[in-house]
Amino acid sequence: MLELNKDNFKKEVLESSVPVLVDFFATWCGPCKMMMPIVEELAAGAGQNFKVAKINVDEANDLAQEYDVMSIPTFIVFKNGKETERVMGAQAKEKLLEILK
Repeated sequence: MLELNKDNFKKEVLESSVPVLVDFFATWCGPCKMMMPIVEELAAGAGQNFKVAKINVDEANDLAQEYDVMSIPTFIVFKNGKETERVMGAQAKEKLLEILK
């Protein structure tokens, strides 16, 4: 799974040729920890269809602010460099797959 920061965000997300699911999380966040196995499972099954990446909001606060992330976890799907979907809080794997389509 991709670890994002301000140095690689543009290349890995905004310039990606496939949709990217970005998980805004923090290590101290209970629901974020609960979601981690699901996010890792999605990343393992992504293949060439999409990418899964995560941003630690404590380490990349500038990106969290830029995308108005007010609560975590927040999942944002980017397609062709634009935000297309956003869900907040713990989600079922099926819901995350659905917003990637």
